[in-house]
Amino acid sequence: MSEPNPSARDQVGLAKAETLVEALPYLQRYAGCTFVVKYGGHAMGDPELARDFAKDIVLLKAIGINPVVVHGGGPQIGAMLKKLGVESRFVDGLRVTDKATAEIAEMVLSGAINKEIVGWIAGAGGKALGLSGKDGGLVTARKVTRTSKDPDSHIELAVDLGFVGEPETIDTAILDTACAAGMIPVIAPIAAGADGATYNINADTMAGSIAAALGAKRLFLLTDVRGVLDKAGELLTDLTPADIESLQADGTISGGMIPKLETCVHAVEAGCEAAVVLDGRVPHAMLLEFFTSRGAGTLIRAA
Repeated sequence: MSEPNPSARDQVGLAKAETLVEALPYLQRYAGCTFVVKYGGHAMGDPELARDFAKDIVLLKAIGINPVVVHGGGPQIGAMLKKLGVESRFVDGLRVTDKATAEIAEMVLSGAINKEIVGWIAGAGGKALGLSGKDGGLVTARKVTRTSKDPDSHIELAVDLGFVGEPETIDTAILDTACAAGMIPVIAPIAAGADGATYNINADTMAGSIAAALGAKRLFLLTDVRGVLDKAGELLTDLTPADIESLQADGTISGGMIPKLETCVHAVEAGCEAAVVLDGRVPHAMLLEFFTSRGAGTLIRAA
């Protein structure tokens, strides 16, 4: 007796079942663990990708993983500054932030963007808690200092970036409480300094520091590229800090990828198990990276 030919519907169901079976060992290994996800770039401005992202985050929570989202918002801040007639200046990719710009950045990041992401997650069936580094003493910032070389004298000069900060201390108590209560923290990269001033923090830097403080199993940096590429344009799937140093020395890694990988190296050397750079424009890229053997981005481990 011949076996019946499965219908197209049966084949789709079988493929879904096989995907779940493939994911099983990953589900077992990481149940109860924390993932920190930096969300930003073009993916954040695409409603369909935003809905996919929210579903992915809710799925992680439903299967016993604790996702913590840190979001950016540079383009939205830039658009608001332009609308209000405030000019922006950048040094080494960081926006020089005066008091007025800092207030606008906090309004956009902690207000419109943060609550929009909270709404997407709620729409996907999750319970999200919108926060900034100010809430619950989560992050205390220190002022960022930079130097720039004078093109004529070649003398290093101090550059005042204004109210641009970086995490100095992190108290994860509010995140621990939220995750234990079944909520998904969504964090805007704004924090107060010991001086009482409000500082704008690069979202990658914020996410990396929080991942290290939480001892997260994964830090995901969702970007606008596939990951780290070699000189032939092929994806490099696994890197160590030593690999990254070599690739930067020979010019394979350059530009905006350098600070992202510096964030990854800091995170994995400070307590995060591994970091991943991947393309947030690919639907469900985070799930493909984590729950399939082929992966979808560049994984960075301490050794």
